[in-house]
Parts: sequence; structure tokens; C-alpha cells
Amino acid sequence: MFTHLHVHTEYSLLDGMSRIPQLVARAKELGMDSLAITDHGAMYGAIEFYVAAIEAGIKPIIGCEFYLAPNSRFGRDVSDKNHTHLILLAKNKTGYHNLIQLATRAQLDGFYYRPRVDKELLRQHHQGLIALSACASGEIPRLILEGRLKEAKQAALWYQQTFGDFYLEIQRHPTPEMERVNQALISMADELNIPLVATNDIHYVNKEDASTHDLLLCIGTNSTIYDDKRLKLPGDFFYFKSPQEMEELYQDIPQALENTERIAESCNLKLEFGRLHLPEIELPPKKTADQFLADLCHQGLPQYYPQPSTEIKQRLQYELEVIEKTRFANYFLVVWDIISFAKQNSILFGVRGSAAASIVLHCMGITGVDPIESKLVFERFLNLERKELPDIDLDFEDERRDEVIVYVAQKYGQDHVAQIITFGTLGARAALRDVGRALAMSYNDVDRIARLVPFAPGITLTRAMEENSELHSIYTEDMVVHNLIDSAKKVEGIVRHASTHAAGVVISKEPLTKHLPLQRVSKGNAQESVMTQFAMADVARIGLLKMDFLGLANLTILGRAKEIIHQNCGVDIDLDNIPMDDAKTFDLLSSGETAGVFQLEGAGMRRYIKELKPTTFSDIAAMIALYRPGPMEHIPTFIKAKHGLEPIRYPH
Repeated sequence: MFTHLHVHTEYSLLDGMSRIPQLVARAKELGMDSLAITDHGAMYGAIEFYVAAIEAGIKPIIGCEFYLAPNSRFGRDVSDKNHTHLILLAKNKTGYHNLIQLATRAQLDGFYYRPRVDKELLRQHHQGLIALSACASGEIPRLILEGRLKEAKQAALWYQQTFGDFYLEIQRHPTPEMERVNQALISMADELNIPLVATNDIHYVNKEDASTHDLLLCIGTNSTIYDDKRLKLPGDFFYFKSPQEMEELYQDIPQALENTERIAESCNLKLEFGRLHLPEIELPPKKTADQFLADLCHQGLPQYYPQPSTEIKQRLQYELEVIEKTRFANYFLVVWDIISFAKQNSILFGVRGSAAASIVLHCMGITGVDPIESKLVFERFLNLERKELPDIDLDFEDERRDEVIVYVAQKYGQDHVAQIITFGTLGARAALRDVGRALAMSYNDVDRIARLVPFAPGITLTRAMEENSELHSIYTEDMVVHNLIDSAKKVEGIVRHASTHAAGVVISKEPLTKHLPLQRVSKGNAQESVMTQFAMADVARIGLLKMDFLGLANLTILGRAKEIIHQNCGVDIDLDNIPMDDAKTFDLLSSGETAGVFQLEGAGMRRYIKELKPTTFSDIAAMIALYRPGPMEHIPTFIKAKHGLEPIRYPH
């Protein structure tokens, strides 16, 4: 059966518009049994696509449409902007690892307007790959269009000799250029005995998406639909065509269709999920990770529990057994190592989330909260049924977070540590503003509409019109606004750009490029700073250790305040041993003077804190837990019960 081998998803940023779930669903609907992903210059969507395809019963073919430098990838002259395209598909794990190497080197070595590989890299990393000559921007089609037929043939022979599996790619798009290219490619295939393959260069799923995709191109190139000189596709035929449509287009060269099946049968990549690749610290002689972890806990136990009860000893032993059975000891030791560095260098830190429920982490000096005294449930953090690593999210002074990352890179190896990518999507307001600009609407007109979208997490344009009657009225009455909102809805949620995750860091036992592709961080002066091409969830899925290293201004302020108090008053405050029953602190909180106090400084929270008048730390914890959509409606009841105005009711 025919297989689409030239497919752009939304991860061909602001060029592809196909969302992976819809793409896979369309392939399944058409009864197709395999499908490729070939985004421009990167592998951002590879894992998401692989998982979605497998779940749908479709064979995933992982590939990439690479940019090829005209000479060396290190070239930075004017002529070096003139890159061409090349499709590479992974046949197996060897090919997949070579794709990772090429995608990484293109970003780290070859980035000049675009991430570029060169023929030297292709020679080094050709094994396990199938090459296609790509679209009209491929090297061979471009030479044909320039009338350099002899050089085009030489290039074709080079690819054939380099890859072995090389195909001349035919795209039956009804444009004069492609017709010229196709005629030459068919003749060349006969003359050089190189097989043809049929593709369609998919940029969106349905034919009717063409106009929306045009808007997306305008957003990406900062132009308007009225700009005649802008980048645009020459028609509405870059959609996911059915096998029947493709058969009709290629009935004169059926072998080009058959070769898609041949390629699909050759591609049998099996990715392994669920196996952990945890980094390891240096252990004392003749000690396992589990033994060393237990030693650290028993050494720290008397410091935190001078006279430990049977309950405490049993809880510690139970946690250590769970950690041993889940094989997470190395993870805990890596965290301990990082926190030890922070302590030795007087870097303030904190631990967020359910990790506070672990007595193991408490005895190691990682968390400051006593989980026994606070009645915290360890199973919320880790249990035997849990397959993925539990989160131990670390906060550091924002001005010193980079010191921690540098330490980790030096300790585990520069090529074993990277920050993690994140993808910004077109939210409701951003979609309106970007589409309005693409439609050449005035800033004021678009701004007036965008301001009517309520500020709320995850707000969509559909929800905005339900919640704001003025927005709905304008949408109904004004056809220009109607078109703006309808168009914005179609691009809403699409990936707009890649950036660096605020906290995410990945650490691997082996060099990272054994597992995933890398690129430069989105911002930062350090040339050596890199980030993954896979997002946080995909990093975890392939078994790598992802950690949150968040830089907090509050910790920097606390550290500075501590210094000033010591300089001016001679008092050295121990932030780990502040009394939790200080009356003046509760009086200050009860007055609503909470500016700069994390999670207590919003207007709504300040109002409730003044009404609550907390007298214990658990009052504050309860208020923070309640202050979210849903539980918020119970806040007045909680406050009345606190002051004895209503009886306390326990639902369980």
C-alpha cells in the first residue's frame, strides 16, 4: 500500500500545520498502515509521532528533511545561505542514531540562518538511512531548474554511492517548475538506474486547510496575505492525499508508488521505552547504590530524629525497600550530590512538591520538612506501582542557578547534561494578534478584540466568547471580526516557536546524543549551552533523568536579606530553623501585608488571608491548597470553621 514519506507536522515551525494526532487519525481513516515524519532540520516531534502511530496500529517511519550546505557546514559567506534540501529516513536503530547525530551537528556546527549538514557529515553518518532527493529545493531538482543537467546526474550518483538506498523523488504538483523537474527525473532514473518514489510534500491535513496554512506562513515570515513578494505555496495541493488520489496522479509510473511500500517495508525502527539511563555518582569501594543510600540515611537519622521511634525506623526501612525495588537509588544519590554542592557553596535551595513526604530525603538533608510530624504520605511521591521517576523539583537562587548547572556538567560530563526544550503555542490572544497582522488589520482594531479575551489559564477563543458577551456580540455583528476570530481559531494551539524550559535539565549516564538530538539554547551567551530537541515528556519517556532546577528570585532576596541583617545587626539567621509559631509573623500575614510572599501575594489570596487570620502554618498550607478552581468555593466554609462560626465536618 502507498505510504506518505514527505510529511511536515507543526514541528516544522510555522511552515507545517499538521498536528500529529489529526495526521495519524487521517492515515488510519484512509486505511494506511505506515506513515513518515520529515520535519525541517530537527526531530522535535519524533517521539510524539512514534507513540501516536504505534497506538493507532500504524508503522512510524522517523525521518527529517535536512538543510544541506552548498559547501562546508562551517561556511558563513553570502553564498552559504543557498542551502538545499534532502529527505533522510531511518531504516533501523543505526539509522535513527545517525539521524540524531546529523540533527545535532546541523544545529551545533552548521547553523547559519538554518541548521545545515554537509556532504562530509552525510558520508560519516549514512548507515541505516534511506535518502530521497526532496522537493523543488533539493540539490538535484535545483540543478535541473538551473539547466545544469550533467551536475544533477553527478549529484544523483554521489547520493546513490553514499547511501545505497537512494530514490529520486517525484512530486506531482501542477506547477511548471515541478513538471520540468519530474520529466528530467524520470529520464535520469532510467539512465542511471536509480528508482523513483512518489511523495506529496504534506504541510497540512485537509485541502480546505490551505488558506489557514497561508496565514501561518505569513505569521512565520512577518508578512501579510497582500504581500505579493512573500513566501507562499503555489496552490492548495500540499495536503494529505488519499492512496486513490496518489494512484490517479502516478498511473503512468506505478513503480514510484510501489517504491513507497518497498521503503516502508525496509523501515523497521523499534524504540525502547521504560528502561532508565540514570547517571551514577562514584560509590565507596564494595558498596552498591542502595547500600550507600541506606548508609547516608542512617548517618543522618540521629540529626533529625535524636530518639527515633519504632514508627520512624519502620518508615525509613520501608522507603528504602521501595527505592531498591524501583531501582531509583542512583537518582536519589544524584540529587544528594547536587544538594551537597549547593550547601558547600552556600547556595540557598528548596524542594517543591510531594518529595517532602520522603523521610529518606529528609534524613539526607535534602528536604527540611519532617514528613512524620506533618503526616505526609510517601506513596504520593513514590510507590511500587509507579514506573516513571518521581519528581524531586529543586529551587535555587536565580542568580546562582547557572553555577549548579555548570557543576552538574563538570561532574557528569558536558555531553551528558543539557537543558530541555519547550514549545510555545499560539494561545487565544496571540492567535488573534498574529492572524490580525497577517490579515493586514490595524493594530488598534486587533488589540480591541484581543483585550476582550479573559485572562485565565488555558483560555480558548470558544470559551472566551462564551464568557464575554461583548466579544460574542462583535463576532456576530462584524464580519471582519468574524473572519479574524474564525481564522485565529484554526491556528490556535499550533506550535509557534521553540525556547528553553525555565527549569528543565536532563542528565544521562551515556553521552546524550546516544538517546536524543541537541541544539543551542534559545537564549544565552555561552556557546557551549545546549538543550534537547525533545520536550520534557519525551525525555522522560525514553528513560532519561529530567530534573527541575528552577531559579527563584525569592531565594536570592532571602539570601541578601540574611546578609544585610548579619552586617547591620550581627545576627546570623538560620533559615532552616526559624520558629513556626512566631506571633508577629502571623499578625503580619493576617493584616494582608503579603507583597513578595510566594503564593500569598495575589489580591484574592490577600483578602482571604485577612479573613482567615492564620495562627498555625497548617492554616496557610490549607489556604494554598484550597485556592484553586473548584476547591475555592469551600474557602468561606473553612474560614468560618476556623473561627468556630460553623462546625467542622469531615467527609471521610
